[in-house]
Amino acid sequence: MPAALNRGAYAELTTSLVPARDAFAYWREMICATFVRLVAEPVADAGFTGRIEHVAVGDLELSTVVAGSQHVRRTSSLIADSDEEYLLASIQVRGRGRVEQDGRTALLSPGDLAFYDSTRPYTLHFDDPFHQLVVQVPKRELLVRDTRQLTARTCGRGSPGAVVSTFFTSLAETAKTTPEHTSLLLPHALGLLSATASFAGNARPGPDAVEEMARARVLAFLRRHLADPRLDADAVAQGCHVSRRTLYRIVGAEGVAAPLRRMRIDHAQAILLAEPERTIGSVASACGFDSESGFHRAFRTVTGRSPGEYRRSGTPGR
Repeated sequence: MPAALNRGAYAELTTSLVPARDAFAYWREMICATFVRLVAEPVADAGFTGRIEHVAVGDLELSTVVAGSQHVRRTSSLIADSDEEYLLASIQVRGRGRVEQDGRTALLSPGDLAFYDSTRPYTLHFDDPFHQLVVQVPKRELLVRDTRQLTARTCGRGSPGAVVSTFFTSLAETAKTTPEHTSLLLPHALGLLSATASFAGNARPGPDAVEEMARARVLAFLRRHLADPRLDADAVAQGCHVSRRTLYRIVGAEGVAAPLRRMRIDHAQAILLAEPERTIGSVASACGFDSESGFHRAFRTVTGRSPGEYRRSGTPGR
């Protein structure tokens, strides 16, 4: 049986720790330790493997799930024995899935998102191997109270779900590698989740939720274009179809410079460790800095170290 999950820290659970004949039984314990009490059945007779990477950002829990085909159910009897009240969102990364709850079925392809509520029965179907990010949050933290109209509805391309999927996928990666950078994003993450839930339930999101969606769109644009040294407030406003005034209201008085610098340094940290043979100047250029000296100053300001010191230590700074 897996060790009890420490919900305040990063954890990795994998069926590779047990003999193949015990893999699925161990997997059942893994998903119950990570999410809520569930029952599960494999689709294939043998050869099951599964891995979960779990990290918490405040009360928000992010779990990357890579596993073989299976059917998972939350039953009335399991709900009766539990006082847990969570809203969960499955973000499909690879493969396909189905979410069934409240008389509806959501079909998930890569990039799609669907909600389900732990206080009512639901079923998850994966007929083939899959990769998902599961976002789990206590219902008390959300602006949405009645979830019956928003569950098992596909939020995909052309909806806020696409922006939110990108945001949470990036948040999960950042929380695993540099968790000290994620705490300030928690209010925005909860606002985004509430806004997307409102959209899924055909409710009109409040002004705070609308602003969180706009902020996520701006941050996603910055991440996509961080390598461009000419990126400035005008380019971001034009790319996100907002006015400069709206842009500064969304990101704050410091404008796009502060979050852009943070993203560029995060990207630089990843390159420095992943590509030790790459020159500092090349890393600076790949991260949108127009000079190596400017890169050195920004890197030291954010991390407390030079790029070379960071590469040699292999660990995050302040």
